[in-house]
Amino acid sequence: MKENQKLSVAAIVASMVIFGTIGIFRRYIPLPSETLAFARGVMGSVFLLIVLKVTGRTFDIRSAGKYKWLLALTGAMIGLNWILLFEAYNYTSVAVATLCYYMQPVIVILVSPLLLKERFTVRKCICVIVSLTGMVFVSGILNDAGQNTGSFRGILLGLGAAALYACVVLLNKKITGVPVYEKTIIQLSCAAIVMIPYMIAAGTLKNYHLEPGQAAALITVGILHTGIAYAIYFGAIEHLPAQTAALLSYIDPVTAVLLSAGLLHEPLTGLTVLGAILILGSAMASEMTGRGS
Repeated sequence: MKENQKLSVAAIVASMVIFGTIGIFRRYIPLPSETLAFARGVMGSVFLLIVLKVTGRTFDIRSAGKYKWLLALTGAMIGLNWILLFEAYNYTSVAVATLCYYMQPVIVILVSPLLLKERFTVRKCICVIVSLTGMVFVSGILNDAGQNTGSFRGILLGLGAAALYACVVLLNKKITGVPVYEKTIIQLSCAAIVMIPYMIAAGTLKNYHLEPGQAAALITVGILHTGIAYAIYFGAIEHLPAQTAALLSYIDPVTAVLLSAGLLHEPLTGLTVLGAILILGSAMASEMTGRGS
């Protein structure tokens, strides 16, 4: 492996570890999920604009061209996806919410034959069955103790977030020729903008008093988990095969599961661990290329 590829692998690993800690920080931010999503979109997009400025690049809004409305739609979906995920953290453990969220590849597999005309192969069918089995284990249905790990509402919110992100993934396949930074800045900005009417309707558009530690956690989510992590990730994926980047992305949920048990002392049953292995293993397998299967 070339030196720049090694650095890119290290960068993606770092960004995935950062993403994997967002559920921990959510626990210490006493804001409504829509307000947190708004702050994340604003801080993340502003930070990426600063990155472009510092690196001597210009933000070319014209690059969006005919995709501006599709970018706006996917940005809105990202904002709503954040709300559901942040709410899932409120109702269930970080581990369970994150594992529900990583059902996204399965959702993409199921709808791709209809929307993208992709073949539904034997391998994909097995991945779906294994992942759904893992979801049953994670849900706690088979274990009364597992009910304490996460409520049914939290699981549904996590799966809803996964469905929205699956839509973003599928729609992004139709957006071509738009530079990664420009696309991300537009989507993050739209994610923030769509939160404004949502906050007005919910009555949460107001000033909030945060303790220093809570304010620091909010800034960390906006700058570190969104701006810096996105900048590191997008800067690295340009130098790696798509499959390598996809497989490394599963460091995110593994980090979340481990930290959920280690730092938050959230219950982690044997069935949850088995479910995690099945979900993540099948998702990783679905990313691997294969013909005739």
